[in-house]
Amino acid sequence: MGIGTTSRRALASASLLLAGAIMTSTDARAAEKYWVFVGTYTNSKESPSEGIHRLEFDPATGALTNRTAVAKTDNPSYLAIHPDGETLYAVNEIGEYQGEKAGSITAFALDANAGALRELGRQSTKGAIPCHVAIDPTGKLALVANYTGGSFAALPIADDGALKPASAFVKHHGKSVDPNRQTAPFAHSATFDPTGKRALVADLGIDKVLVYDVVPAAGTVTPHDPAGATVAPGSGPRHIAWDPSGKRAYLVTEMKSTVVAFDYDADKGELKEIQTLSALPADFKGTSYGAAIAVHPSGKFLYASNRGHDSLAIFRIDPDTGKLASAGWAPTKGKFPRDFVIDPTGGWILAENQDSDSIVVFKIDSETGGLTAVGDPVAVPRPVCARFVVRPSPAK
Repeated sequence: MGIGTTSRRALASASLLLAGAIMTSTDARAAEKYWVFVGTYTNSKESPSEGIHRLEFDPATGALTNRTAVAKTDNPSYLAIHPDGETLYAVNEIGEYQGEKAGSITAFALDANAGALRELGRQSTKGAIPCHVAIDPTGKLALVANYTGGSFAALPIADDGALKPASAFVKHHGKSVDPNRQTAPFAHSATFDPTGKRALVADLGIDKVLVYDVVPAAGTVTPHDPAGATVAPGSGPRHIAWDPSGKRAYLVTEMKSTVVAFDYDADKGELKEIQTLSALPADFKGTSYGAAIAVHPSGKFLYASNRGHDSLAIFRIDPDTGKLASAGWAPTKGKFPRDFVIDPTGGWILAENQDSDSIVVFKIDSETGGLTAVGDPVAVPRPVCARFVVRPSPAK
């Protein structure tokens, strides 16, 4: 007798910690191959895309090959994978949905054997231009940040991975110092802390990272006390990354292209700024915007992307203090690197160059954190972000 979807999800969820412990072996992961799912913009006349693309990645060589379109959907800019690997979520970065000033989020059943997606349904995000999605560690709740209007929504996840209507909706208020870009709130990311009990929302328009208490099983979101952290005026908070211990959070700002390091007290839900430094070279005089940020699985290095300077900034992380030291920059060999992702082995980075329609693979030096481009840029129309999924070995 076969195992039903609900039972398979229960088994998968129950085994997540065990699987995580097993899969921390770099050697074991390097023996696997991966699917890479890429979210894109579909509203470009210059390089049209119809939705989500899929490629194959070999961590033994860094080869990224065999691109194919696997799902047609509107502006699936940012993606997230359910912890059990059976569902993919894509925000639809649009300004109107079902007659309302709102965007949407679409859930897809993910067949890891075939690398195929099947739409499960679509829900409103209650605010316009959703630009980021995160799934809690238990796989019960999705958070979506809506850029326009400065809001975020929480959507419960059903047993089959489909999304239920939003159970919570929070709208920010206020402004900051920039008269062109900060006259109102603009939520740029909503993510969970490593415990899954709190959400951190980076708002570009009000120069704050706000903290909320979350109960994923109940779908509830309430303001936390203390409310969060305020960064330097005109910074424009964008995305957040965590170190492996969960004791430190790192923020990249869009408007000042800085990286802000925080100590994080998980018990108190409290952020304490310990350092701010530029992600750009001191002699850079052009226009550039910070975009994505990630901590290496080893906890030794941090990377941030610069759109305009078109580079990945490299930092070493002090293991005792969590403070950063610049270790140089790697050109992304393309324009406007909106996002990038570190592969599960920790050996490679894939940089998504939105305005040159390409993904570039970099080899990571495990000793220095340095990056070396491998092979030619891989053509993908208007790529925004990429996510890895283990590709099961064929049955023998």
